[in-house]
Amino acid sequence: MKHVIFHYPTLKDVQLESDRINGYIPLKEDVSALFEPLPLSGRQAANRFAFQPMEGTDGTEDGAPGELTVRRYHRFAKAGPGLIWFEAVATLPEARASAHQLWLTDQNVDQYKRLLDEIREISLKENGYAPLIVMQATHSGRYSKPHGFPEPLIAYSCPPLEDKPLPPDRIVSDDDLRRFEEAYSHTAELCQKAGFDGMDVKCCHRYLACELLSAYTRPGVYGGSYENRTRFLKNCYRAAKSSIHQSSFFLSSRMNVYDGFAYPYGFGVRTDGSLTPDLTEPIRLIRELKEEFEIPLINVTMGNPYKNPHVNRPYDHGNYVPDEHPLEGISRMMRGISEIQHALPDLPVLGSAFSYLRQHAGNLAAGMIADGHCSMAGFGRMAFADPGFIQELRQEGQIRTGGVCVTCGGCAVLLRNGTPAGCVVRDREVYTL
Repeated sequence: MKHVIFHYPTLKDVQLESDRINGYIPLKEDVSALFEPLPLSGRQAANRFAFQPMEGTDGTEDGAPGELTVRRYHRFAKAGPGLIWFEAVATLPEARASAHQLWLTDQNVDQYKRLLDEIREISLKENGYAPLIVMQATHSGRYSKPHGFPEPLIAYSCPPLEDKPLPPDRIVSDDDLRRFEEAYSHTAELCQKAGFDGMDVKCCHRYLACELLSAYTRPGVYGGSYENRTRFLKNCYRAAKSSIHQSSFFLSSRMNVYDGFAYPYGFGVRTDGSLTPDLTEPIRLIRELKEEFEIPLINVTMGNPYKNPHVNRPYDHGNYVPDEHPLEGISRMMRGISEIQHALPDLPVLGSAFSYLRQHAGNLAAGMIADGHCSMAGFGRMAFADPGFIQELRQEGQIRTGGVCVTCGGCAVLLRNGTPAGCVVRDREVYTL
């Protein structure tokens, strides 16, 4: 289907277009399902909204939250999501995706604790409840830029992601990977000390743990077989678990269940050379994480924001024109989320990719939750543009059009440039291209 620009003033318009392309977009006018509480690991999210880990590239050089970091999370707290999935925080200095990516250390842990206390205090005052807060622990892998320029650390050479092959010395050794795994133990210890409710072992968007899931061509114990390709992720979990001393603290992942690249360079895809999703291995992996590590939820995503962003966040304008209708991308995501939730009915699934529908995003999220396709709805770009949309849905049953994300990609451009990232349309006084 040909790519088109968003042009759906009413829910009926979205439904008609979805029907025309044989889409999978379950909409509900009644959004009350979004305001039901959700028990998680002995605690409770006050509602089904989650703000996704939208990286701001605005930490201090030593990895602490900067002024804009604090501003962003104060705005998120006031908005009232039941869960804030705190942005990517590096596990090691060489793992940082920019010179200003957050990095949790013994020296700055109290600054994180102060920010979390403020988040909970603001939300309690504004909304009558505090959000659960999960920290995303990351190793940036091929996207590492700790000094402001690319210093990739890759699992294997991947032609779809490389204009030309990277030097062999950029491929990390098995000993490197074991050292990276061990870092998650200390990060989990600091994560608890800072006051986070849980920690995400980041496994999405082709950062290191995610890339290893598709390391079919890598030799040795971290490549080839399913057991080898999942070894790094599971060992990171084991390292983190060894440091858990709070009974309610939990582990989870924001996970790519489909990369959007053909075999042997993509995870969650058929082995016939097509781009058709096959979620057999992702479902197996999530089930094993649930059984061994008792994860209370899984945050599902797809694609690569640097190479094929239309897969996980369809847009109106970007650096290329996709060869599919945006609602096809939304449908693929919703089908995948639903397939995982139905395969694992006792594990809450947090879905993604709602923001493209703008003022109708809440109606899609409500439809997915009310019909049992997922248990929580994650919002990324929309949280940058208009964090107050939750209160609009609560008070008016719909999102106002005046503040919605217009999927221009400006926030992603800022992130790629290594400059503070935010909404260049709705928050232009602070963020400009």
